[in-house]
Amino acid sequence: MKNLVILGGSGIGMIAASIANELGFYKVLGFLNDVLPVGTLIGKFNTIPVIGATTDLSKYLQDENTLVFIAYVGMQNEKQVFEKIEEFNIPSSKFATLIHPTAIIPKGFCHIGNGVLMAPLSQLSPDTTIEDNCILLPNSFVGHDSTLKKFAHIATNAVVGANVTVGRACHIGSNATIRERITIGDFSLVGAGSVVLHDVPDNSIVVGNPAKLLRTKE
Repeated sequence: MKNLVILGGSGIGMIAASIANELGFYKVLGFLNDVLPVGTLIGKFNTIPVIGATTDLSKYLQDENTLVFIAYVGMQNEKQVFEKIEEFNIPSSKFATLIHPTAIIPKGFCHIGNGVLMAPLSQLSPDTTIEDNCILLPNSFVGHDSTLKKFAHIATNAVVGANVTVGRACHIGSNATIRERITIGDFSLVGAGSVVLHDVPDNSIVVGNPAKLLRTKE
């Protein structure tokens, strides 16, 4: 059994902890959190402690029996969060990949990177590429020949069509739909329930049906 340290806290962090617990081959040591003090318990029913801040990460990386999962979502600060994570210089071999038993993956027909989370009933089609640290929440779907770049997040019930590229650290909101053959630029955010019919530039926020540019992030 491997030890697991999660960077983050409530929300995605607790989803990661619950999947790790269900898989049965990780012991969750706790969270590294830069806001809450050490000893804070996170969770309403199964509580997990804050065991340090990200400045303590190096000692866990040195432990050969401990893996790390990054449970961050930028939510309009995608580029800044991505750059912060890159500065950690975590070797890809130290990332825990958390795939719920009910996730649907065509065996042998997909590439899944390190540090990926696939929540219950998330689904991939053949010839999809999921790069490191991507997060797919429950009932999300990625169509054939599509690629999620590093640290992309696909929220609950979102649908990514075929031959789509979702850029680095993008966030696709709940119930959003991305038409086939679309490119979502790096660090962009697609609002909940949006229907994307055209390419989205880098650093953009698009919302609506059909999705339109709300603003460009600096």
